[in-house]
Amino acid sequence: MVTDNNQNLPLYETNDSKEKIQHASTTMSKLGVYTAVSYMLCAVLLIMFNKAALSSYEFPYVNVITLCQMSCSCVLLYVMRRWKIISFTVSEPHGKETNPLILLPLRTVLHTLPLAVSYLLYLLISMESVRGINVPMYTTLRRTTVAFTMLFEYFLTGQKHSFSVVGSVGIIIFGAIIAGARDLAFDSYSYAVVFTANICSAIYLASIARVGKSSGLNSFGLMWCNGLICTPFLLIWTYLRGDLEMTLQFPYLFFPGFQAVMVLSCLLAFLLNYTVFLNTTRNSALTQTICGNLKDLFTIGVGWLLFGGLPFDLMNVVGQSLGFLGSCLYAYCKLKGM
Repeated sequence: MVTDNNQNLPLYETNDSKEKIQHASTTMSKLGVYTAVSYMLCAVLLIMFNKAALSSYEFPYVNVITLCQMSCSCVLLYVMRRWKIISFTVSEPHGKETNPLILLPLRTVLHTLPLAVSYLLYLLISMESVRGINVPMYTTLRRTTVAFTMLFEYFLTGQKHSFSVVGSVGIIIFGAIIAGARDLAFDSYSYAVVFTANICSAIYLASIARVGKSSGLNSFGLMWCNGLICTPFLLIWTYLRGDLEMTLQFPYLFFPGFQAVMVLSCLLAFLLNYTVFLNTTRNSALTQTICGNLKDLFTIGVGWLLFGGLPFDLMNVVGQSLGFLGSCLYAYCKLKGM
């Protein structure tokens, strides 16, 4: 695996080193572009396979799918690490005792606890956020994640953005408001849940960049610690809800087509999580959020062309177009180092 030498932490920070880090964070390299595109490709493909499991086979247990994806990720990471195909750290640790069961020092795993907690909260709250609110308004409120991400990047990592970047984010949010303007049906509980999910998502992405730099872990290491901490809690939650018991009674459980969809879904989820961590650490948390917005736009477009069934709404089209324009403007600013 190719590692980025810029991820190595200096023993101390001088003013020159801080300026270099800030300058590097404003420019997206070719490798960063490939990482962002890979994330969006994996995300769109994963949505298709999840859609096949949830709709084509009518499998109703989202928690079980998430648990399978997370468990598969942990197994793959453990096997590849044991076979020395990958490493969990930017550079091999010296003078630290590695636990043979968790493959990392316990102190390092505990250091990633805030990241895992923010991810678990985001995961659980996101499942609730889609209830009681229509899709246009849900999309509108979710787009405000970019604003929360900018704030938490500043407070957690000290990251500042140029006026051009802030302007492009403003265009994205404005486009989202226009897209959902016809569905402004206020529901205090649903709005609060969606905004809580946005905050958890922003904290999670900002924590990836912060914890990744301070822990010395690479993307694989962050994924391993995240799965190691979150999987037991998700297993307990799924068991208490009775989803595991109901899954054993699912009529298509041993159907080859359903099993193939689940396996591909788990593999794509592994690749997606890897590209999320890689994109966030190599580019930035805000870039990851913008890529998520672009992914949503491409998903809507592909769904519109392939499946149809979406009524034409000029306000929605204008809003989605503004969101796409803002995302493209942001990408241009990053490529030009603005």
